[in-house]
Amino acid sequence: MANIKFMLRYANTEKEQTVYVTARFGRNEKLMYATPLKTSLEFWDENKQRIKNSKYCYYKDEMNAAITGIETKLKMFMVEATQKGLVITKDSLKDFLDISFGKKKPLANTFHSFFEEYIRLYDTKVSTVKAGQKISTGTKAKYIKTYQYILNYEKTRGIKLDFDKIDVDLMADFVAYLQSLNLAANTICDKIMRLKAVMNAANDREITNNKRYKAFKYSIESSFSIALNEKELDQLAVFDFSDAPQLERVRDLFLVGCWTGLRFSDFTRIRKENIRDGMLTIIQQKTNDPVTIPLHPVFLHIWEKYGGVLPAKISAASFDRYIKKVCRMAGLSDRVLKSITRGGEKTTSIYEKWQLVSAHTARRSFATNLYKSGFPSISIMAITGHKTESSFLRYIKISKEEHAKLLMLHWQKNGNLLKVL
Repeated sequence: MANIKFMLRYANTEKEQTVYVTARFGRNEKLMYATPLKTSLEFWDENKQRIKNSKYCYYKDEMNAAITGIETKLKMFMVEATQKGLVITKDSLKDFLDISFGKKKPLANTFHSFFEEYIRLYDTKVSTVKAGQKISTGTKAKYIKTYQYILNYEKTRGIKLDFDKIDVDLMADFVAYLQSLNLAANTICDKIMRLKAVMNAANDREITNNKRYKAFKYSIESSFSIALNEKELDQLAVFDFSDAPQLERVRDLFLVGCWTGLRFSDFTRIRKENIRDGMLTIIQQKTNDPVTIPLHPVFLHIWEKYGGVLPAKISAASFDRYIKKVCRMAGLSDRVLKSITRGGEKTTSIYEKWQLVSAHTARRSFATNLYKSGFPSISIMAITGHKTESSFLRYIKISKEEHAKLLMLHWQKNGNLLKVL
């Protein structure tokens, strides 16, 4: 936190003096700013940095309140900037004070001021997909992180970005910088998408007419993830966790996700009101769409085990940590090859299956197992919410060998293997 002080700059005159505020922050950074406040030297208490409690100073209460107000505003500005991951500079502090005292209008007409305003006003943005819902704080955090990378990029390259500088060459250099940080390809792709979104918004508001950045293309890499087959789910279900009740609760919640296809945000808030006539109906938090799912025997067993009140008080991060331990103890240790592009180079590592399990593995397992059973894709998509079959087929995890087996089953089912020419 910055060190904020108030002082009179010229203490050797008899005229009313301007009250200055000084703010020290960062590494030896300092701003001295002349406030509109003035007072006589005789009324100023240098130690308390306030007006003395003198009966001859009729404005002492108002003046001291104004000084305290300036201090509070500055501290709030710095706290909010820190929470947003923004870098506090002399310019940003001066702009804040200029706007506070009416010396400058809050115009977001530069790249940096617009990006900061875009982040600051993100809490009020409304999704065009979720029928008027506000956009999630998780999405806002991604813009904050992107802006942090941009600030660090500028510092590393010794440049200052503005709207006109953002073109194909700069975007390519920004990617190279992110690769030098050993970031994964999809993380880099996300940052490029966020930067383009801010530039698009600036174009929409006619703050800039630069569209040269649009020609830059950076493709997302197919993400690697796993699904658990029904044999592995049975292995989880029968494992005895009676000595570890917390892990047992996590295992049971995970199985609920595996047999409903719901996201973590949904299967952890199932209530009795969602259950009726052998069906589970819930409005999905992410999409705001309702979904109805028949109750699988595994779900019913768990539901009855907890008396219709699932043990859902756990964060997503804690759940992901515990479910890995659950799967490791249950013996899900098959070796899995995982390839990822990081720092511009593709590497392949070997993992045991339990290491790659997360809350979302439950939903992916649900879709994959149904698909492997021959259940129609269109019906699975009605539950998972995939809009196109192509995106759904990328989502499920079917190996080439499993695809071959599916074709064999299809031929057997239709009697094609009995045909002899």
